[in-house]
Amino acid sequence: MNAQLEELISKISSGCMGPDEIARIAEEAAQAYAEPQAFLTANPDINYDDSFPIPLGEWVIVGSLPETVLFQADNYAELFQQIVDSFGPDVPFNIKPKQLQKVEPLKALNRIQVQLSSMSPETQGYVLLSFSEPLDDELQAVLVYSSDLSRVMALCIEVGIYAAPAYEALKAAQAAANE
Repeated sequence: MNAQLEELISKISSGCMGPDEIARIAEEAAQAYAEPQAFLTANPDINYDDSFPIPLGEWVIVGSLPETVLFQADNYAELFQQIVDSFGPDVPFNIKPKQLQKVEPLKALNRIQVQLSSMSPETQGYVLLSFSEPLDDELQAVLVYSSDLSRVMALCIEVGIYAAPAYEALKAAQAAANE
């Protein structure tokens, strides 16, 4: 499982994390998945209990990802602001976070995805991926290269972490609610 976790973290970090940091998080998460009680005993500073809706190993991954990799917010304007901030001031965006404040969620998400799809042509753009179960925020996502999407989805299935392209998932949920 360690190799799968390492590959998954590497792909969702899109170059924002170094190999040593990725290997450390993968190793800790693998230990937490394999022997949760032993991991908690060895790491008494970990604030986790059985009421959390995700396994300890997944919680280790989510809690270890930097804010340039894991985006958490209560609305799409905040989420997009975090994405913009993660790219830094030298990367131009065609839309501004404030333009998403009064837009319904599906339209906001579509605008975000269109913007992300046009970036990084060598990797066919980015996909905003809903990732894991949000614990404190409404929205929780990572960016993955479009060229890595099928592998990331396969890895998430293998290790048992929920992931779905955010726009398609919301579109499907709204269609199901309207039936």
